[in-house]
Amino acid sequence: MTDQPILVVGATGKTGSRVARKLESKGVAVRRGARLSETPFDWENPSTWEPVLNGVSKAYVTYFPDLAFPGAVEKLKAFTDVAADNGLEHIVLLSGRGEHFANMGEEVIRTSGVPFTIVRSAWFAQNFSEGYLRDPILGGVLPMPGGDIAEPIIDIDDIADVVVAALTEEGHLGQRYEVTGPRLMTFAEMAEVLSTTLGRNIQHVPIAFEDFHANVAASGGDFVADVFTSIARETLDGRNAHTSNGVERALGRKPRDFSEFAQTAMAAGAWSAAA
Repeated sequence: MTDQPILVVGATGKTGSRVARKLESKGVAVRRGARLSETPFDWENPSTWEPVLNGVSKAYVTYFPDLAFPGAVEKLKAFTDVAADNGLEHIVLLSGRGEHFANMGEEVIRTSGVPFTIVRSAWFAQNFSEGYLRDPILGGVLPMPGGDIAEPIIDIDDIADVVVAALTEEGHLGQRYEVTGPRLMTFAEMAEVLSTTLGRNIQHVPIAFEDFHANVAASGGDFVADVFTSIARETLDGRNAHTSNGVERALGRKPRDFSEFAQTAMAAGAWSAAA
């Protein structure tokens, strides 16, 4: 281990906040990279990149809101150039399964000259408890496109554990960990688990991708809706309907089941109306 801090880009996000906390619980110094951090970081402001990289040894990098956004891959390339110039020793990238632009982002990391680990993730379970599906769940519905396509949904605490292991242990350089939950589930099956956990009916409502686009546009605008609908069409077409062993390879244990996620989130008050 080094005395230099580890940079967490996206430290206020779902995975970044967990990675930062877990690193600090191990006694590792963390530099939080976010717009309002002590040392600010902004993907839209390249002048913030070198200061946040100065003096750090390793970095966990996520691109908000997604690597599919126009210009994201180019910005990631420019950032890794700065990181290489600053002597970064290890970069861990969060990527997505089956996404064209995520694959491009991975190639940027592989050819950056910086030692790397890639964590390629399935769909987040916490989208139900912390993300855009929380409010529908509170209303008793789970509206999702994709029909009966199954997804090996993952608890992002597992993602954070993999990232922390990659940043603090030997043996992870050059690895690509495709991380998933332990089983395939349809969204209808996820709704059944949530119904049992919450003690009230959560109904899966199959919707068309056009309706999905309209729902996202209502809160985020057409531009955001275009990108996320494109990602949904791409990843909910069956290409990701398989589990992978990334969690086992990185941690030596099985990933958490969706039912365990739901019980933990419920106990923490995730679906309390006041939360």
